[in-house]
Amino acid sequence: MKEIRYFYVPQASSVNELPEEEAKHAVKVLRLQAGDTIHIVDGEGGLFEAEVTMASGRHCMYNIISTEHTEKEWKGKISLGIAPTKMMDRIEWMVEKATEIGFDEVAFLDCRFSERKTLRTDRIERIVVSAMKQSHKARKPEVRELKSFHDFILAPREGRKFIAHCYDEIPRTDFFDVLKTIDSEETVTFLVGPEGDFSIDEVRMAIDNGYEPISLGRCRLRTETAGLSGVMMANLCKRLL
Repeated sequence: MKEIRYFYVPQASSVNELPEEEAKHAVKVLRLQAGDTIHIVDGEGGLFEAEVTMASGRHCMYNIISTEHTEKEWKGKISLGIAPTKMMDRIEWMVEKATEIGFDEVAFLDCRFSERKTLRTDRIERIVVSAMKQSHKARKPEVRELKSFHDFILAPREGRKFIAHCYDEIPRTDFFDVLKTIDSEETVTFLVGPEGDFSIDEVRMAIDNGYEPISLGRCRLRTETAGLSGVMMANLCKRLL
């Protein structure tokens, strides 16, 4: 069976040409030609079958044959706020796998104990797009710029908000147990700290601003493992039946 390859074209219904990087892959790697069929996603739920009308150099033109609007496999919205790890490949791996599983937004936090203070969101964007196409999804998670913990916490957010931490003196509830009691249409935001955890003052600040303290299980997890574990829990509880 021939593999179906997806191409990402924002606002695909209102243009007729693949972006340059996608066009180079289509023409130089896949060697597509006029008359070949391609599948396009716009990152907002649109899935398009199209016919290549011209393929040359860095350009690949197309004509849409059919359009389908796809729904997410999960209800509501899943947002992850996470402190990037010192070794960036670990957080990149996490974002890739979370995209394959399914979530809506990743925001990056600059915390007191963060070891990484800079972040290339353009690289994260490319990883997200690649994972979206590879997993045959038509919706792209939003990638937010690195933001101070203080500013993120004070910004208004809809739905239920949670912060994962490891401080015994601050009571926590199990995240999965809480998720099972929430309406599946509810927006869920959960935060994961750096390798040294959030500071206790950051946890208290989050709680003062409406975040509920949670545990992601009995074992102590690496930052990227905690982020992926939380996405999996939320996705599972919000799946359409």
